[in-house]
Parts: sequence; C-alpha cells; structure tokens
Amino acid sequence: MSLRTGHIGLNVTDLDRSLAFYRDVLGLPVLAEGKEDDRRYAFLGEGPSPLVTLWQQAQGEYDPGRAGLHHLALEVDTVERVGEYEKALRAYGVAFAYEGVVAHREGSASGGIFFHDPDGTRLEISAPDGAQGAPVPHTSTPTCGFF
Repeated sequence: MSLRTGHIGLNVTDLDRSLAFYRDVLGLPVLAEGKEDDRRYAFLGEGPSPLVTLWQQAQGEYDPGRAGLHHLALEVDTVERVGEYEKALRAYGVAFAYEGVVAHREGSASGGIFFHDPDGTRLEISAPDGAQGAPVPHTSTPTCGFF
C-alpha cells in the first residue's frame, strides 16, 4: 500500500475572501465551485485534480492550539519563485512569521517563507534548494514547527 496526498481541504469563514487569496494571490485556478448559499465551496489547483479545497463552514479563525492541521506546505522549484510569491503576498498585505526566506534548519539547502491565510491557517511556500546561508529562526527545531 502506498499513500500520497490527494488534496488538502480547509474550512474557511468567508469563501469570497479566501478565493481572492488562494486564486488571485497564490495563483491557484478554480476547478469547480459550489454556489448554494448554505453549501459554498471551491476546488483549486492545476490540472484535473484539486490541490486545495475550500469549504465555507467555519465559525471562527484557525486555532493553532487545537488538534488538526498544523500547516499547509506548498513547494515550488526555485528559491527565486519563492521570492516572487513573497513579493505578491507583501503587496496583498500578508504578515510573515519571519523576515524573508529562511532555511528549514541550520545548514539546510531548502527553505521558504511562512505566513497565514485570511483565516489564520499557517502556510509555507518553499523550495528544495537555494536557501543555503539563509537565516535560521530556531537552531533547535525545524523552522516550520512553531510559527
């Protein structure tokens, strides 16, 4: 048996606001959308399968103190592409957990940016290489662990 991630489903408080973020800022195309008042959702991603699904059924923001999703990690090919996302996110007004691209751990070639979506869900966009020499926020734990 071998498993792989199919898609990540996120509960959101306001589908229109989340669509503006995931579609317009992160550039994920909408594959399908449910528009019934009490059953709104969107499937986003490249190709035939969704990467992220948004479900308008949350009553409050993401709570990192509760069991469940820790963070959603997205990967791109290059650290330069990470920088392009950082620029778009800054223009949108997103606050970052760390300043600029940071390494995943001391001595790591991989690294990225860490931030929150409109409902407070923790997100990461990283590249597998190119972050050599980037700062490391925590020397004793992986960067993606506590933000």
